Amino acid sequence: MKTIQKLPFQKIESIPQLIRDFLDHKIEGFREDTFSSDHISRQIRLKQESFTQNSRDILAEALKDQLKELTLSSAQKENAELLRLPNTFTVTTGHQLNLFSGPAFFVYKILQTIKTCSYLKEKFPDFNFVPIYWMASEDHDFAEINHFRTEAGYYEINEKSGGPVGKITIHDTFFISEFEKEFKDCVFGTELILMLKEAYKTGNTLTQAIRVLVNRLFSDTGLLMIDGDSTLLKSQMIDTFRDELLHFSLHKASEAKVKFLTEKYGKVQVNPREINLFYLSETRDRIDFNGRNYVVLDKGIQFTEKEILDELEQFPEKFSPNALMRPVYQETVLPNLAYIGGNAEIMYWLELKDYFRDTGIPFPVLVPRNSMLFVKEKTIGKIKNLNLRIDDFFGNFTDITHNKILQDSAVLDLLNEKEGQLIRQFSDLKEAAETTDRSFGNMVKAEEVRQLKSFKRMKKRLLHAEKIKQIELMERLETLFMEVHPSKNWQERVYNFSVFFADHGYEWMEACLEEIQIGAPELIIVAI
Repeated sequence: MKTIQKLPFQKIESIPQLIRDFLDHKIEGFREDTFSSDHISRQIRLKQESFTQNSRDILAEALKDQLKELTLSSAQKENAELLRLPNTFTVTTGHQLNLFSGPAFFVYKILQTIKTCSYLKEKFPDFNFVPIYWMASEDHDFAEINHFRTEAGYYEINEKSGGPVGKITIHDTFFISEFEKEFKDCVFGTELILMLKEAYKTGNTLTQAIRVLVNRLFSDTGLLMIDGDSTLLKSQMIDTFRDELLHFSLHKASEAKVKFLTEKYGKVQVNPREINLFYLSETRDRIDFNGRNYVVLDKGIQFTEKEILDELEQFPEKFSPNALMRPVYQETVLPNLAYIGGNAEIMYWLELKDYFRDTGIPFPVLVPRNSMLFVKEKTIGKIKNLNLRIDDFFGNFTDITHNKILQDSAVLDLLNEKEGQLIRQFSDLKEAAETTDRSFGNMVKAEEVRQLKSFKRMKKRLLHAEKIKQIELMERLETLFMEVHPSKNWQERVYNFSVFFADHGYEWMEACLEEIQIGAPELIIVAI
């Protein structure tokens, strides 16, 4: 494996403009929330002042209970105990409980979290830094997480859904036998199959499955997995949840930021609701307020104000944060300094800056995770043979294809030459005409527009004709594009980690860890 190129996110057209502006400090009020040693130092001070010893003890007890069924490494045991100390802090990433981890970026974001902790320990040796994977066990969209893809297969688990996905018990293991057929002859195929069988054995919940899998992959690094579906942890959210129910606080506090981001970037990632909480029964359903009572939508359950506050006091575990409230929950129960997430995650965190300020919870440093692309040497050779670069596939590839097809076209050269002459002639004519009469100048401009449209139509017809003529070149370009972008998407969002682990094992993960950047998001392109 050899890294052949690293593209900063700011230079990739398809990265959201909001993310590029955030990284370039072009959004007022967010400079201190980007990654730097100074900003981390500030976060350490703020978290020291706000995070209590009682919260540390609760966190340690919750983790002890959640991880008791696992065989922990010495690094994990040490980290779990270090969390009780006032000089220990966390760096966190989070993700859904996708089947067998889902797309490969699941692995990348955890590795970046681990590497960030190692980096911070070097920078701040007097403090301890623990990597955390926050499990989104309460999400209820099973269809989003019940499958994964490889180069040759699509694997899916079928179970009864509707409630928190983490509580779903595994009965359907047919996908394991199908996976075994694809990978049994690979170098590390047996390792993958054992991982899958251990994690997704009949009777395990999806929470247990992901916990087992992540522990198998990352235990030696000291990574700790935390499940927010916890009575102990949610007991610390009672005041925040009460305030949300009574005053719609998140919606009100984030209104100005949402308006600003919408006006500047067109839309926000997640629109806050009046109440950003769900109620957990056998299903997970949104809580709404109808002016008199609190209603659990689609369940026919209603509470008066007193009843719902009593319910919260007695059973905090029945109240589940939505996507916008979850960051607040996380930062309340963890001594956290930084959150590492995908672009969409970072964009909805930005909406919450003012709400964090109002609640007195330190807003963490936000780090868009690195992206990785693994390309076969053979594919890279084909790209070079066409005098293209791998980064051409991350710009406007339609324009690149058109230019490639027409690069030796004498007709196009002649059209461009005559079009340039036409523009110059009309410029001279318009300048002269406007000295005579302004309306005559407008007529000249209208005629220029009409004739230039004719040139555009001729170019379009020429491109169509050349595509037909060079059908073989078109097919080669399209094939290469699909090799770089399977299903017309970024590779890391389509293929499961098993595609790469099957041939390279833990060496592949070590290579990823080595290449991942700290605090400077990049697309890292590696030849395999």
